[in-house]
Amino acid sequence: MFLFDRAGRALAGYLTHPRRQPLGVSTSLPHDLIAALQPGDVLLIEGDTRIAVAIKYLTQSSWSHAALCVARPVGPASAASAANILLEADVNSGVRVVPLSTYASLHTRICRAVGLSAEEIRRVIDYATARVGNQYDMKHIWDLARYLFPTPPVPSRWRRRLLALGSGDPTRAICSTLIADAFHSIGYPILPEVILAGGGDAAAQHSYAEMKHIQEHGLYMPRDFDVSPYFQIIKPTLVQGFDPHHRETMVGTPTSREA
Repeated sequence: MFLFDRAGRALAGYLTHPRRQPLGVSTSLPHDLIAALQPGDVLLIEGDTRIAVAIKYLTQSSWSHAALCVARPVGPASAASAANILLEADVNSGVRVVPLSTYASLHTRICRAVGLSAEEIRRVIDYATARVGNQYDMKHIWDLARYLFPTPPVPSRWRRRLLALGSGDPTRAICSTLIADAFHSIGYPILPEVILAGGGDAAAQHSYAEMKHIQEHGLYMPRDFDVSPYFQIIKPTLVQGFDPHHRETMVGTPTSREA
């Protein structure tokens, strides 16, 4: 197991380097993102690393990573951006809390659970922060690596299961599963319950079986918060009162971020 983990960490170091040097463009001005974020929000990130490429391919989504906002950013924009307010499961460092500036210059999306009390949000955050220090699931890294050299044509019905095999060790985590577990701890849903009416055709039966498998085994991906009917999409520019007659121009800058 020691050699497996050691080799996995070496592989993780390789996978978390950018596959190329792209132009990372944020879709929100940093001060707007700071003003819009609230504790309990899920921040989705479009990464540019080798592992991000695999996750985006296997999920057919822009999102490769998810982080949970665990505190309200306060103070001047520079100070708020530097505050440790995002909890994530990092491939190299495990479950940790990082500043918003880690991802402020990348394409992001805020997903917000609705109807929760301050106490319920606190319980979600407490559940996640209690896991700080847990390690990333290295078996998950090996599972992902198989689909990178080069990325193969995997049938869509297999992609999610290939992505979320994992070891099942409760002291290990992947980003979106940890966050989903935190919301499930208070009974808040991520994906809807699906009812198969009248048996359905083969495609409907497959979709039903896949949804049940996701929910029963916790195979949640970053995109699930985006498509969830229970999470509201918050767009910082609109929250701050976008005026189409007085637009600001946002210029992207080259970035190199981990997935």
